Amino acid sequence: MAFIEAVRESAIGRRARSDRFPALPYPDLAYTPEVAEATRHLYERVRNVVPAVEWPVFAPYIKAINDLKAVRNAVVLAHNYQTPEIFHCVADIVGDSLQLAQEAARADAEVIVQCGVHFMAETSKILCPDKVVLIPDSEAGCSLAASITGEDVRRLRDSYPGVPIVAYVNTTADVKAEVDICCTSSNAVQVVESLGAPRVIMLPDRYLAKWVASQTKVEIVSWHGACEVHERFTAEELEAYRAADPSIRIIAHPECPPDVIAVADFTGSTAKMIDWVKQKRPPKVLLVTECSMADNVASETPEVSFVRPCNLCPHMKRIQLPKILDSLVYMREEVMIDPAVAARARRSVERMVNLKS
Repeated sequence: MAFIEAVRESAIGRRARSDRFPALPYPDLAYTPEVAEATRHLYERVRNVVPAVEWPVFAPYIKAINDLKAVRNAVVLAHNYQTPEIFHCVADIVGDSLQLAQEAARADAEVIVQCGVHFMAETSKILCPDKVVLIPDSEAGCSLAASITGEDVRRLRDSYPGVPIVAYVNTTADVKAEVDICCTSSNAVQVVESLGAPRVIMLPDRYLAKWVASQTKVEIVSWHGACEVHERFTAEELEAYRAADPSIRIIAHPECPPDVIAVADFTGSTAKMIDWVKQKRPPKVLLVTECSMADNVASETPEVSFVRPCNLCPHMKRIQLPKILDSLVYMREEVMIDPAVAARARRSVERMVNLKS
C-alpha cells in the first residue's frame, strides 16, 4: 500500500484533525521504480538544471512531501530564490514574498509551509491568522530584516514628527506594526507617492531607497540596511562580463548598489525580472540577484543562456527537502505572532494591497 494510503488508514491519520496534527510515520526514502515513475514528470521540469545523477537523491523526498501535503491539507510556498527541486517539484505557490502570502490567504488549506526566510513566514501568518504556518528552519533569517527593529521605528517617529514611514515587506512583524504602510520593490514608487507627502521615510534597504529617490520627486529619508546578497555585486564585475560578451543583457534588482543599477539594461523586482526574461527572450542574460532564481527561470526558458555570478543567500539555502519533509511529518516549526502585533502589521500590509493601481 502506498505511503499516503497507509497514513490515511492508520489511527494516527484518522486522529490528525482532532489532535491538532500529531506526528506521522516517517516515510521510506528508497529510490524505487514506483518513486521513479511517480516523479518522472517532475524531473522533466528541472532536467536542464538538475543533473540526472542527483535525481535519485531528491525524488524520494519529493514524492513523500507531495503525498504528505494531501494528508495535512497543506500548501507549500516557495520563494523565487529556492532551489529548483523545491521551486518546481514540491511548491504549490511560487513568487516573491508578498505574492506568496496573498496567494496563501486564498488557498483552501489548513497548513502553510513557507519555503523562504522567517519574515516571509511571518507575513503569511499576518495575512492567514487562522492557518498553521510552518517554516522548515526557524534559523532562516535575513540580514535586511535584521537591520531594524520596532524600537528603531519608534525612534524615527520621534526624530521626524509627522513624516510618514514606509516599510519594505522584507521586515519583521514588529516593524510592520510600527509603520504607516508597506511596499514591495515592485510598487515602492507608487506607495511613496500615494502618501501625498513631500518627505517620506523608507526603510530598511538603503539601496532600494536610493533607487526610489531617483524615480520620484518625493524626498526620501533612508535607513542603513542592505541585503547581503545584492550588496556584494559590483559594477566592475558586471562590466567585465559585458566586455567579454557585448551581447549580454544585464538585469538588476533595485536592492543592488547604485553603480550596479547604472550598468544594468533593466532594473526591477524579482517578478518583473522574470517577466522581462520571458517576454524578451534574450540569447544571453545575467540576472543580478540570488543565484537560484536564474536556475528557476532557466527551467522555463531553455533557449536563454544564463550567466551566473553566483551569489547565494545562506539563509534561503537553509531550506532543504529533508527539512520540508520533517516540517510536514512533525508539524514544525510553527510561526506564532502576538495577536496585537499581527493586527497592526496587517493594517500596514493591507493599506498597500488596497492601493489602486
